[in-house]
Amino acid sequence: MSDTPAPVRPAFHGFEQIPLKEYAEKAYLDYSMYVVLDRALPFIGDGLKPVQRRIIYSMSELGLNAAAKPKKSARTVGDVIGKFHPHGDSACYEAMVLMAQPFSYRYPLIDGQGNFGSSDDPKSFAAMRYTESKMTPIAEVLLGELGQGTVDWDANFDGTLEEPTWLPARLPHLLLNGTTGIAVGMATDFPPHNLNEVVDACIHLIDEPKATTAELCEHIKGPDYPTEAEIITPRADLVSMYETGNGSVRARAVYSREKENIVITALPYQVSPSKVIEQIANQMRAKKLPWLEDVRDESDHENPTRIVLIARSNRVDVDQLMGHLFATTDLEKSFRVNLNVIGLDGRPQVKSLAVFLTEWLSFRTNTVIRRINHRIERIERRLHLLDGLLIAFLNLDEVIRIIRTEDEPKPALIARFDLTETQAEYILETKLRQLARLEEMKIRGELDSLEKELDGLRSTLDSKAKLKKLIKSELLADAKKYGDARRSPLVSRGAAVALSETELTPSEAMTVILSEKGWVRAAKGHDVSAETMSYRDGDKLLATVNSRSNQQVAFIDSTGRSFSTSVHTLPSARGNGEPLTGRFSPSSGASFVAMAAGDSSTSLLLATSHGYGFVTSFDNLLTRQKAGKGLLNLTPQARVLSPFVVGSADHVAVVTSAGHLLVYPLSEVPALDKGKGNKLIEIPKAKLGTEQVVAVAALSSGASKLLVHSGARVMTLSWSDLQSYIGRRATRGGLLPRGWQKVDGLSLAS
Repeated sequence: MSDTPAPVRPAFHGFEQIPLKEYAEKAYLDYSMYVVLDRALPFIGDGLKPVQRRIIYSMSELGLNAAAKPKKSARTVGDVIGKFHPHGDSACYEAMVLMAQPFSYRYPLIDGQGNFGSSDDPKSFAAMRYTESKMTPIAEVLLGELGQGTVDWDANFDGTLEEPTWLPARLPHLLLNGTTGIAVGMATDFPPHNLNEVVDACIHLIDEPKATTAELCEHIKGPDYPTEAEIITPRADLVSMYETGNGSVRARAVYSREKENIVITALPYQVSPSKVIEQIANQMRAKKLPWLEDVRDESDHENPTRIVLIARSNRVDVDQLMGHLFATTDLEKSFRVNLNVIGLDGRPQVKSLAVFLTEWLSFRTNTVIRRINHRIERIERRLHLLDGLLIAFLNLDEVIRIIRTEDEPKPALIARFDLTETQAEYILETKLRQLARLEEMKIRGELDSLEKELDGLRSTLDSKAKLKKLIKSELLADAKKYGDARRSPLVSRGAAVALSETELTPSEAMTVILSEKGWVRAAKGHDVSAETMSYRDGDKLLATVNSRSNQQVAFIDSTGRSFSTSVHTLPSARGNGEPLTGRFSPSSGASFVAMAAGDSSTSLLLATSHGYGFVTSFDNLLTRQKAGKGLLNLTPQARVLSPFVVGSADHVAVVTSAGHLLVYPLSEVPALDKGKGNKLIEIPKAKLGTEQVVAVAALSSGASKLLVHSGARVMTLSWSDLQSYIGRRATRGGLLPRGWQKVDGLSLAS
């Protein structure tokens, strides 16, 4: 006998213990699969999500077909959540409303009576206790073959009822109405399409099973939204989208010109008119749409979309303005496309158009075969019963005698006439008066009719050609009954381009005024007397520059960095303006010392007090950075001089504080984007502390007159007078006459 103790078994407490990691993984996987298969993604066969399928089935059970009287929506929702879909009533009702909105569904499945929302606010629908609903005629495409053995049935959530696993759709409903859904780790975005185009593609695929997606796109030219907005996506992009199952579709509003007004008559799918009006109004308030005077919403029952843009004049370039609005508002919108669907194998997959339609036709073929087999079974059963009934009619007296005299008439009938149990049961269930009225010709006529139908059905099953012909004829019949013209036109358009701030701002003459302490303002016109304006205590005028309201103005600080802003954003000259430090962030201790204005074609001559400089484009002074951009590299103790506009000049004049003037060709000055530049005039090192360059100017040979300012005096030098000062760059230049050797600045006179 062994002394080894028996192993101690853990006590069982009525529950199982597993690692948290294992439990969490399994629970999340189960939840993910539930969301993917039973909530978010549609089934390829009927194109419906479970909640949609249950709503349609419940309405059919309530008898709410297109010819019936509508019932309260609350009645339908109650049946759906009470019998098949144990979830929130509000979510179920919202799914129901979506199928009733003609602006959401291309082919609505539900006919809603009451407030079912509007395109302006799709979720503004009334509560379900106030609305009524029934199905539309096209819903019959989903339900017409339901009771013909075409679907599998599953128990509902509590096992008391059965519901169809799918609906036997006669058309690829998912392509017709589209859908969107977000699952766990995947999503789906199917756009709606035109019924006639989809049917044409299906028939082509039946005839040519190996047809490519590009060939099918000859029939399905693109999505067809329930709006008349243009689809502007290039055809090549649409074909690529259908081939890969991923891509995007771009839709653009439709507008027309009515006198001076622009009228928008169609908006992209699911775009709210009020939101578009708000977007346009915001730009108008921000003074970014000077071409528009007002925007009005004139939509009504007869014109569901009518947005009127009132232009300031008939000279407005409508196409350019609308191009800007397309680029900056929801008047043009892109829609994501992701053809992700649960296939016949029960797995989600992104499918190309060819794969999708091939798989759906396989579903349809299987549905038709099941329908035919079901009908064959019904006919065979009826033939079997009619055979027994015919025997009863031919031996009616004997049958009556057996029923009257026998305690167990069924076995007696079976034994006497060689009937089956089913036939005998049917004879016994037939009322005597009906049996007496039976006529042999009627029975034989029904037998012949059923046998002929049976032969036709079996012939169809045995022939692939006949089966294809049947499917095609049914598709064409539905297309003839429910098809309509395309709503969303396919138009080739270029990409919309937003106008720049410069293009949007009216061009008005402006004078920008900068004070010594860095306060800036802008006055209308170029004939402004800045010297007579009022300034803050201790402040005075530093510089002015002529510009236009749609241009930029650049400022240079004492460290050589440049800053820029739009002229039309500057404060009015009625007040003292605003400090530039509120707009920009110069380095500590730096001050603004110069400014310039112009456009992209403007060239400037930049220089420092130590005699270095270069020519640059005005665009090189522009920046969006609040901290500015490096422009001039200054030597120690050097300061920035006021930039001088080059224009058509071909010579440069440089003057020092000691009266040395040098003139030479502009071509000797380098053109740079930034930097220190080259030496413009020679200043001896020994005099660099006391003598500095005070001004530079650009002049045209033979045309310009140079004005030399010394205090309140001005000396005019003609081109012939300047000949004695012409030399090479970086030389000392000539000395001005006695009494004019203390120079304050230079300017030009024509």
